Amino acid sequence: MYEGIGWVATAVFASSYFCKEPVTLRRLQAGAALLWIGYGVLIKAPPVIVAIVVVGALAALSSRRRKDGSEPPSARARINEAGREAPGPCRGAPPR
Repeated sequence: MYEGIGWVATAVFASSYFCKEPVTLRRLQAGAALLWIGYGVLIKAPPVIVAIVVVGALAALSSRRRKDGSEPPSARARINEAGREAPGPCRGAPPR
């Protein structure tokens, strides 16, 4: 029974990488983190619980809207003056 929760959490987390919007990805990962926390509690594994609380909190915080109600800028939204996407933080990444 407990293993099922872990597998569902894994599936939810893995499926988050198919999200097109960064905010949706982070929210799905935060939901998966809640499942992982439940799993960690059930199997009585404090290191799992602490690690996932930290990761889940970061995912939830990074998906929140700004105070003015706007979404945080996504990597896809960065456009330079010439109308091309500005380079991202990863060197050697292929252009989109």
